[in-house]
Amino acid sequence: MGRGLLLRLLFLHGRPANGILQLGDGSGVDATREITAALPDTRVLVLSASAEQSDVLAAVKNGASGYLVKSASLDEFDDAVRRTAEGDAVFSAGLAGLLLGEYRRLGATGPEVPHLTDRETEVLRLVARGLTAKQIATRLVLSHRTVENHVQNTLRKLQLHNRSELVRYAIEHGLDTPE
Repeated sequence: MGRGLLLRLLFLHGRPANGILQLGDGSGVDATREITAALPDTRVLVLSASAEQSDVLAAVKNGASGYLVKSASLDEFDDAVRRTAEGDAVFSAGLAGLLLGEYRRLGATGPEVPHLTDRETEVLRLVARGLTAKQIATRLVLSHRTVENHVQNTLRKLQLHNRSELVRYAIEHGLDTPE
């Protein structure tokens, strides 16, 4: 891997379960790109001192599933690691909005959302804003399972594989704001 990079992985049945990445003179963005290129199903949660929009955007463009600033509490960190492992895209408070704003600013456009129902689109917008399935269920007065069904249907329709890809799709298509 990259220069000055030390990667220590804990293995579960021959696959990385959790990783600790310590960088010497290497770049977290470079490491993220190398890790996701070598292990495409790996989810990377970046923990950084920087909350700069350009750093967050670069990390996501290079495969990061989430981005947490080092000022996050231990509980926030534990929750972010768990949620990232489950396939959620996780960002420190405020960073998701920065990232979404940058995509809008760049004029990211793409094809229309393929035939999603109004409810699927509504759930997709809330997923893109960083809400968990339980938070979405509470907000929309639905069961947690119904929300998960909407997420799975949306993944299938958009031919995506996990919530991180779903969030990226929503960001790229401007589906991060309420109607």
